[in-house]
Amino acid sequence: MINVDELVAIDVHTHAEVSRDGHTSLSPALLGASAEYFKAEGHRQPTINEMAEYYRSRKMAAVVFTVDAEHATGYPRISNVEIAENCAEHAGTLIPFASIDPHRGLAGVREARQLVADHGVRGFKFHPSIQGFSPDDRLAYPLYEAIEELGAVALFHTGQTGIGAGVRGGGGIRLKYSNPMLVDDVAVDFPDLRIILAHPSFPWQDEALAVATHKEHVYIDLSGWSPKYFPPQLVRYANSLLQDKVLFGSDYPVITPDRWLADFARLELKDTVRPKILKENAARLLFGENTK
Repeated sequence: MINVDELVAIDVHTHAEVSRDGHTSLSPALLGASAEYFKAEGHRQPTINEMAEYYRSRKMAAVVFTVDAEHATGYPRISNVEIAENCAEHAGTLIPFASIDPHRGLAGVREARQLVADHGVRGFKFHPSIQGFSPDDRLAYPLYEAIEELGAVALFHTGQTGIGAGVRGGGGIRLKYSNPMLVDDVAVDFPDLRIILAHPSFPWQDEALAVATHKEHVYIDLSGWSPKYFPPQLVRYANSLLQDKVLFGSDYPVITPDRWLADFARLELKDTVRPKILKENAARLLFGENTK
């Protein structure tokens, strides 16, 4: 089990994109575009064991997931069970999330229940633009219903994605599906579902702030951008109205916690707000713990 009191931070957004047998869930073209977008060329994808050592050495915990987009991309996903089992080997450091393409229908619902019951999965990652669905599509509602009932978290990619950037036609990825306002219907129809809107939601930052302010169980993670590029309204809300609903996330390995935290230290934030963003809000969301 994770000892929250011993941690300096909880990173709620990291990617495991290499399976035990070495395959990835995205095409080389899409992975290459992402690496170029984030200026991460030459950086290989770490194994989960390497991720665990990285975070353990920094006294941090990390949420780990992949993206299941097999329906839209044709590339087989990395096994959710494999990721959960690998995380279990580092239970003091890593927190397993899963990813299930809503196009899997009732088979996906059954898988979600098994992952939580048998493998301790605490949440589910959705990337609507890559998975090719709108978050408010009733196609996904049985899956949301199961996640809500299980008490797990639903994490939605929002805003532009570096994956597909510069590729012909964006690699077929439609940005419109990652407008955070599309998650507002989900928050209404599943009022007890705990939701994370991932990333500064360019170009829809105000929409994300509106949804998180209005809906009780909607949070925002700060992954995928260096804090020095955060929109000013995001910093203002994180420092005030949303100080209990904003979460540290890096998007590791494309952005490292070391780089993110160095820039985060330069933001003008209240001393009482920083520990909330770095650890306390995530601890309460993921474990139901209040930390000081």
